[in-house]
Amino acid sequence: MTTSKDGKKGSSFEIDVNRLRAKVFNMVSTGVVDEPVNRFYDILSIIALFLNLFAAFAITFDYMEEHYRSLLLTIEAVTVFFFAVDYFLRLFASPFQYPKLPTWKAMLKYIFSFSGIVDLLSFLPYYLPVFFPMGSAVFRLFRVARILRLFRINSYYDQLNVITEIIVSKSQQLLASVFIILILMMASSLCMYSVEHEAQPEVFQNAFSGIWWSASTLLTVGYGDIYPVTIMGKILGIVISFLGVGMVAIPTGIISAGFVEQYQKLKTIGDYAEEENIHFIRVRLSENDKWTAKKITEIGLPKDVMIVAIQRNKDTIIPRGDAVLKQGDIVVMCSEKVKDIQPIDLKEITIGEGHSWNGVAIKDLDISRQSFIFMIRRRGKAIIPRGNLILRAGDTVLLYGKHLKNENLKLSQEERSFL
Repeated sequence: MTTSKDGKKGSSFEIDVNRLRAKVFNMVSTGVVDEPVNRFYDILSIIALFLNLFAAFAITFDYMEEHYRSLLLTIEAVTVFFFAVDYFLRLFASPFQYPKLPTWKAMLKYIFSFSGIVDLLSFLPYYLPVFFPMGSAVFRLFRVARILRLFRINSYYDQLNVITEIIVSKSQQLLASVFIILILMMASSLCMYSVEHEAQPEVFQNAFSGIWWSASTLLTVGYGDIYPVTIMGKILGIVISFLGVGMVAIPTGIISAGFVEQYQKLKTIGDYAEEENIHFIRVRLSENDKWTAKKITEIGLPKDVMIVAIQRNKDTIIPRGDAVLKQGDIVVMCSEKVKDIQPIDLKEITIGEGHSWNGVAIKDLDISRQSFIFMIRRRGKAIIPRGNLILRAGDTVLLYGKHLKNENLKLSQEERSFL
């Protein structure tokens, strides 16, 4: 029995498999580009998707089919095979996508998730005609599922993430507006049947025959294939057209308001921090961090600390409790400043050629016991100070201590000038 880095015990084989799962999970997770292989896989996935969609559309043109049929079919075969490999890689890494579930339950959850179904339909219908030749025409319809893979690209663009979050957050209001539109469609269809049935019995045969007319009118499409001919029908049509403009404006207004609210969140957080005396800190997660691959509700933050945003590449994600932190994420946390804490002074000393600290190890420096060197900046890089680290010209030494100005640091006159 051995113990993995995360503290879990198991055989060396299980630990190796878990490490492999973690690497595969980072590779197939869209937007995790901390390593070259992950970046390459993301680029390859996008290229394969666009090539597949290009081939699917191009082969519908007679000229392209006549001259480039074999090339387009080859592109489709290669890219579909890539989708199949991608599906099984995601299935293999699903225990890291759902870390609280056992391995087999995590795999089942991925298989029956929306993303898993889309991934499955991206390649399976291509191979089904081999076993069921009679259903090839029906299986071709499922190629539309490949288009849904485009939603995975929203990990690169904050705007698409915002649209998704708005639809989710405003789902109740949007459903209410759709429900109102359906009621108006039913009412207008019944009213139009009442006034137009005698004049156009072949068009408005029953109360439901006006649904098409009411839909095209309320949604301001207005095809004109069905229209009222009586005076009352025309007056009713004008009223319903006005109502249609208002009904379409309701969901549009809800989504527009959602955009404004979403983009104001981060600005409000910044303004609130200034007014309420709040500290912000940013932490980048590495592969070995305990927070990596865990949900926000599982990491156990202190009660006075909260995560306000997650920066994932170029995206800014407003976190929820079920949001899973990934390797490479920059987690933005905030906490109220403690006003009663004893003040700590921070000082910088830049080491020159003639400085008495130049060429001296940190352990040999004669400074106050209440003052500490906590970081060395050398050529733009931060170095953790160790006792045997030798200071060089051009280094910037950062010290902290209680009331550093009042401490007797036993510095030379030149060193005091840097303070």
